[in-house]
Amino acid sequence: MTKKERFEKIIEWFQKNMPIAETELDYTNPYELLVAVILSAQCTDKRVNMITPDLFKRYPSAKELSEAEPGEVFDYIRSCTYPNNKSKHLVGMAKMLLGDFNNIVPDDIKELQKLPGVGRKTANVIASVVYEKPAMAVDTHVFRVSDRIGLTTNAKTPLETEKQLVKYFPEELLPIAHHWLILHGRYVCIARSPKCAKCGLQDNCKFYQKSLKAKK
Repeated sequence: MTKKERFEKIIEWFQKNMPIAETELDYTNPYELLVAVILSAQCTDKRVNMITPDLFKRYPSAKELSEAEPGEVFDYIRSCTYPNNKSKHLVGMAKMLLGDFNNIVPDDIKELQKLPGVGRKTANVIASVVYEKPAMAVDTHVFRVSDRIGLTTNAKTPLETEKQLVKYFPEELLPIAHHWLILHGRYVCIARSPKCAKCGLQDNCKFYQKSLKAKK
């Protein structure tokens, strides 16, 4: 099976079995999603969704957040990973959003990465989810699943993974493809014990086919 054929078959399966795939982070506007994605770094969406209701009630916009002290923000996000750094990043992000971007979350990936706490993955998520731009955010799930099922080859970094996925996924499918791979990695193709027996991608999965040959 060529890589092109593998992509075509996997896309076909996802379109049929997961026609709707969206972020599991709770948000109502671009500012809230930006905050949530910053918090989600090495933290579960479930945990972030437990934190953000009180956080957004206290800081409903970038203006209120920009006027806060990091120590105060820390009290709201202490249960997530790296709360010290994230509280500083959130306040810094809000200040820059107001001062440099007229309180508008930018849609350009390079501009987004100027904000504290925003790396390429976070920038791609915002560009893709909020502005429906053809961006492929690569988190640990996307990185693992892409390699395991055979969508990428010898990708050593998230950026290498991103470049390979962007090459083969049709541009208009990139926003939803990001969520396909995340959700598949979160609930089926999990890190330590992938649920291969329940997976609908068996026929097109490099990892599964290799394991079958090994057993024979």
